[in-house]
Formats: sequence, structure tokens, C-alpha cells
Amino acid sequence: MGELPAVLTFWREAAENDSRPPDTPAALAAIHQRDPEALILAVEDHTIVGTVIAGWDGWRCHLYRLAVDPSRRRAGIGRALIAAAEQRFRDLGGSRADAMVLDDNAAAHGIWAANGYHQQPEWSRWVKKL
Repeated sequence: MGELPAVLTFWREAAENDSRPPDTPAALAAIHQRDPEALILAVEDHTIVGTVIAGWDGWRCHLYRLAVDPSRRRAGIGRALIAAAEQRFRDLGGSRADAMVLDDNAAAHGIWAANGYHQQPEWSRWVKKL
């Protein structure tokens, strides 16, 4: 749990943060407490270079917060994180994964498409702030 502050710092630099609620220490600690294996980190030389949250609620497999250090993009880190998340889902009995990707985040569309994901136009995400 000691790496959680570093994850928040990393996301401020490497993740897409538009159109989403702010990440907080409490929110990250809550997911870590509920499911410590959901947060998958890529670490090199004690430095976070990538993250993904592989959330499993017992029914669906959800991917959030895929982020790779901008200076390390296109080096296979994102692909490795996605593969690790998918393996986690298979191990848990999951059969389909979905990724939360902003429509305007064109830079992220390529990695998801390269890993076999596609936009599902017949679905819309409905949200409500709590």
C-alpha cells in the first residue's frame, strides 16, 4: 500500500484526466483494500512506468486507468499490462472485458484496437455523480 501515493502522482503525469472525477488517496485505498490485485503496476528500477486497474465484480471484467509513462510509450508496456489484466480475468472466470476509454482520447484508441478491443456503438455509458 506504500506505492499508492506514487500511483496518484504517476496518474497526474501519465493518465488522461479529462471528464472524470479526480483520483483521491481515499478512493485508491478503497479499491486496494477491497481487491488488492486489481491494481496492476509496471515498475522499472523502482519507478512506476505503467498502470491498469483490472476490476472484477464477480460478473463483469472492467479495465480502467491504463496509463504508460509518456517517455516509455510504444515499448510494449501497455500491451503487457493489458495481457496481465486479461489473464487475471481468465483466472477469475471472466468471459468478456470492457475498457473505459474516452471518445476524445484518440491516443488511447490505438492500443486498445491493437489488443483486439473495439468500440461498441450500441452502448452508452450513463453516469451520475454521487
